[in-house]
Amino acid sequence: MERQDLTRPDPSDAPPLGDSRAQVLGALQAVVKPVSVADIAERVGLHPNTARFHLDGLVEQGLAERETEQRDAPGRPRALYRASEDSTRTGRRSYRLLAQILASYLATQSARPGEAAERAGEEWGRFLTERPAPFRAVDASAAMRELVEILEEVGFAPESVGTSHDRRILLHQCPFREVAEDHADVVCSVHLGLMRGVLSELNAPIEATALEPFVDRSLCVTRLADVKRPPRAT
Repeated sequence: MERQDLTRPDPSDAPPLGDSRAQVLGALQAVVKPVSVADIAERVGLHPNTARFHLDGLVEQGLAERETEQRDAPGRPRALYRASEDSTRTGRRSYRLLAQILASYLATQSARPGEAAERAGEEWGRFLTERPAPFRAVDASAAMRELVEILEEVGFAPESVGTSHDRRILLHQCPFREVAEDHADVVCSVHLGLMRGVLSELNAPIEATALEPFVDRSLCVTRLADVKRPPRAT
């Protein structure tokens, strides 16, 4: 199996930055007070016009804030810049490495890693689901819609297919694919548990019975079946 580069930063919604602009942002993040174009240019070794270009670009991207200098001395006030709170989202992330560490530890240190992973997934599935109001019955169709919506938010690109006798959810994307390829028992069990937790919290008349991983390179299939759940105590 091809060796994975786990030190590579995870994908992010943050806008991409070139080397020079990233250096300018880093210089902004390193200071406490707003600084001028000349200050940044000196810190990163850029021409002031180039520094100004990148600073204004960071403002447009929402990663920096620009304000006008308050001064009593004669002369035109300078534009000052500071890093915005949103600028932290451009930082390096290694969640993939963390997932690989935890999955490999559970796979090797637990006597029943799949069962432990599924229980963890169920708890998180319940946590991510808004419990229905008392005495409100959630039918299978409504439960499927809620489950698909949660899976969409997590990043599975789900699709509900089939009939009432053959309900399935096609997962066109696995947000933890690289880890799942090495530790399917752990990762896929978490995903199955997550779906079971959602349906359990909804007290839905269906349950996730199986997850078939990697039916092809970009598809996993969840199978569901009818189930009778006892009325929930209020």
